[in-house]
Amino acid sequence: MRRAKDAALGHPGGHAGPGLDEVGVPSRRPAAARRKPQASVAPGRRERAKSKPKAEASKPARGASRSRSRPVPGAALAGPPSGAQVQPSASEGRAPPATLPPEEYLYRALGAKTARARGTWARRGLASRGLMDRTTQSMLLRQLYLAYFEERRFAKALAVSEQTIGLGILPDVAHQDAARAAQALGETDRAAGHLRLAARVGPPKRKAFHWWTLGSLYYLARRYDDALGAMARAARWGTTDRPLYQGHLAVIRCASGEHVDDLGAVLQRLAEVPAGQGYGRFVLGQLAFHDERWDEARSYLEAFVRRTVSGRVAMAIALEGEVAAARELLGRIRAS
Repeated sequence: MRRAKDAALGHPGGHAGPGLDEVGVPSRRPAAARRKPQASVAPGRRERAKSKPKAEASKPARGASRSRSRPVPGAALAGPPSGAQVQPSASEGRAPPATLPPEEYLYRALGAKTARARGTWARRGLASRGLMDRTTQSMLLRQLYLAYFEERRFAKALAVSEQTIGLGILPDVAHQDAARAAQALGETDRAAGHLRLAARVGPPKRKAFHWWTLGSLYYLARRYDDALGAMARAARWGTTDRPLYQGHLAVIRCASGEHVDDLGAVLQRLAEVPAGQGYGRFVLGQLAFHDERWDEARSYLEAFVRRTVSGRVAMAIALEGEVAAARELLGRIRAS
């Protein structure tokens, strides 16, 4: 489900256009390329020039007085003569007009290595004067959202995601993003509202993911009754990831004080499917903990924490609640 969400706003093909530097300003041509080519000299004239005496060759050529009045390269950098008044240019202080299409800025935002660069390209794309369809605009806004999220500017990230919702392009993904930002701000109810809307407007293949995210949100907030209802819906809608949702549902039941008889079987089913990797290790570790299988619990939880904190910045921030819960259980295991 998470892969489907990421693929929905995928990386367009192509490559960055030539002639642009790192900050998107047209690069200046080298000085050698700006010089005018020298006029060719006929062979006979070249031979006569070589035969002239050195004294005659050192004399100034005809018309030299006129050539001295020509501007010398680089003279403009020295500034005006002393006492001269300079008239300000009408375009002074203004940013140069955008010359790239929005899709080129989107490509550069997607390939950015830092949050700052991603945000810069996204803002330039959104401010460009080229024609822009709603899909390109929503993808640029999502890159801006990710930049703010990675910089932990969650209020700005939430505002951008809610702006994206209004475009109507993949609205369930935009609601999911808004929920992540609201959760990071500590606004659980606001995040839950976005997730319920995501489950309502999203396609059937992503409904289970949205319900599961809502159940996880309530579980971390220790609102176990709400978490049970949301996770039960995720388990009903789920297909290939159903063992993950069923395992998480069992964890919530244990946390709420309910006795679960088949923890071993639930754990085994999840461990045998791809959903048991990644986030699944967090669920497996908790299942093993409640089943008092301490070594397995420690192994799963440590693997989850190690992979999460060393992965993508946005994912590490989004899963800070799960990392804190895993570390709490690891502390209880060491103390026992």
